[in-house]
Amino acid sequence: MLLYPLMTETIVMSVGGSLIVPDAIDTTFLSNLKNLIDVHTASGRRFIIIAGGGRTARRYQDAAKAVATLEREDLDWMGIHATRLNGHLLRTVFRDRAYRVMITNPDDIHDVPPHERLIIAAGYRPGASTDLRAVQIAERIGAKAMVNLSNTDYVYTDNPKTNPDASAIETITWDNFMKLIPVDWDPGLSAPFDPVAARAATALGLEVAHINGTNLEALSNYLDGKPFVGTRIHP
Repeated sequence: MLLYPLMTETIVMSVGGSLIVPDAIDTTFLSNLKNLIDVHTASGRRFIIIAGGGRTARRYQDAAKAVATLEREDLDWMGIHATRLNGHLLRTVFRDRAYRVMITNPDDIHDVPPHERLIIAAGYRPGASTDLRAVQIAERIGAKAMVNLSNTDYVYTDNPKTNPDASAIETITWDNFMKLIPVDWDPGLSAPFDPVAARAATALGLEVAHINGTNLEALSNYLDGKPFVGTRIHP
């Protein structure tokens, strides 16, 4: 259980596509997320939520690879459009609160009026996942920390699905974290945080809280400065 200081600034949060569409669209997760965001925005917090592509992206990528020889850029663009589809789903679910335009270029966050309490974002260009876009948005608004919602409770020493001896990690430096993930980005890569984004976060001195999105109590605890279940990745 980790303790984190109360977050009162704008909260940048990357939501993995595996949470939005683990197989079919998870309406229970969406309902629970909406309820949590409604409560926290009503209390004065501001959120920027970046949607991932997840299984939707991988299904399109796998289908295309099965019938044609593709360039990496082709695979990336399919992933980007999957994030935008998931992002539009989130913006529609939150239409009573969300800013009317979904952000794709991180620079466009500067054009959003400060009174907007919820902004939805998605993928921008090939070469990295939406993790990088979340880091870039955090940089542009001067955030010192961000949330990465995934489908696992922690970052692990290895893939716990294939290695029963993998251990949960509560806190880890970026230098040690990057030893656990691939060096290069690959479209469709499944990792706690993509390597391009990890290097960018390291350069910024950004902290990332890795939390299981199906455990929104852990997220709420983190936002309220209480002990939470998850992994703190830090400089």
